[in-house]
Amino acid sequence: MARIYPFRAWRYNPSAIRLNDVRLDDLVTQPAEAISPSMQQACYQRSPYNLIRIVLGLPELFDAGRGESVYTRAARDFGGWREQGVLVQETVPCIFAYSQRFQVPGTEAIAGGEAILERRSFIALGKLDDAVEQVVFRAEPAQPAPAAEQLALLSATHAQFGPILMLYSDPARSVEKTLFESGGPLQAPPLEAGPADAEATDEFGVVHRLWRISDPAAIRLLTAAMDDKKLILAAGASRYDAALAYAQEHTPAEPQNPTESRSMQWHPPFPAAAAMMTFVNMDSDGLAILPIHRVVHSLPKFDSVAFAVAAQAYFTVEALAEDDAAGYLQRLNSQPGTAFIAVTRAGALLLHAQPEAATAVAHLPERQRQLDLSLLHTIVLERLLGLHAAEPGTNLRLLRDASEATDQVRRHEADVAFLTRPVSLEQLREVAFAGDVLPQNSTEFFPNPISGMAIYALD
Repeated sequence: MARIYPFRAWRYNPSAIRLNDVRLDDLVTQPAEAISPSMQQACYQRSPYNLIRIVLGLPELFDAGRGESVYTRAARDFGGWREQGVLVQETVPCIFAYSQRFQVPGTEAIAGGEAILERRSFIALGKLDDAVEQVVFRAEPAQPAPAAEQLALLSATHAQFGPILMLYSDPARSVEKTLFESGGPLQAPPLEAGPADAEATDEFGVVHRLWRISDPAAIRLLTAAMDDKKLILAAGASRYDAALAYAQEHTPAEPQNPTESRSMQWHPPFPAAAAMMTFVNMDSDGLAILPIHRVVHSLPKFDSVAFAVAAQAYFTVEALAEDDAAGYLQRLNSQPGTAFIAVTRAGALLLHAQPEAATAVAHLPERQRQLDLSLLHTIVLERLLGLHAAEPGTNLRLLRDASEATDQVRRHEADVAFLTRPVSLEQLREVAFAGDVLPQNSTEFFPNPISGMAIYALD
């Protein structure tokens, strides 16, 4: 079901990196959807060849008058870097073993390094599938505006610069054993055969390592192992939608000869028919999902006491002793059932769902009714506060950092912060494979696959 292909990736030239006395750390970047304005500025300052200049360029003052844009500059830079040898292309099609070593944000270091996790995956091209084919299932709803921006970049550069995060199920861990473990089918696993072909450390201290896999026998094993898999689109949905739209625009008028297609199993039917993806086994260790907290601000009038009274129609409301964000989250994580915490200027409240809450979300699919965020969005944000929870903007911020969320309330920069638990992997799996989606902005998979370790050029 999941069709994958090796590809001749473009990568930063190790010789050019050494010659210019820079590190790969200074050249790669987070995916565009995860880059804040401050991160964008920092990446610009690291190197004139940092990938940020292509994936999320800064507009310039006289762009309109000169017929320029961030997209025309991205295309020019990408072409120039290839001509200058800053980027070089693999001589043969490859699949890449990919390791990310990290500590989950917000956790305390444990003696002996036990808090350090490793997520093992691989990067390859994956065939683009629409919903009808029932191969790729979504974790969250599509977002048209970011997809349009990504389509403009793809149309200008004819390239994909960061892999889309895809989850698959493999309890036997056959793919990981093939790539990473001694005694696996390859007998010479990359992690034990020598240093990585590329290594970089990002802003969050995540160590990214990449190994080339060009052996035809190994690639055949990997493609066969993935052939019966269904996929969950976990991160990078806007880039997936852009790639799908681009493929529909560039489908060849003449279909490929079936005989030729069968003999060319190393290539997609046409270049735009596939996208660069990172494939992660959801049954292995190292898959961390972080909560995304909701901060409500600039309401015309917000009264903490009135809010607590209104919430009692749907929740058991318990006032909590003064504490920090870590203490609140510890209390929240010990709660059974559906719950979240509201931090107001008057104090913090633990909201635990009563039977009346189920009635208020009876219109939602059954699996969604069990989610903390479904009740938070539908009952609290929309019904009690009158906000459109799926559209962060005027009155709603999304924050990963619970301490910053609570501090904004205490600094009177927000009216109330809602601290939430992460969606569990089992909840995500059940909702996605049922053909449903989680509430918008439910999940943040940490860490992101970094952009710039491998690049897929369509021409």
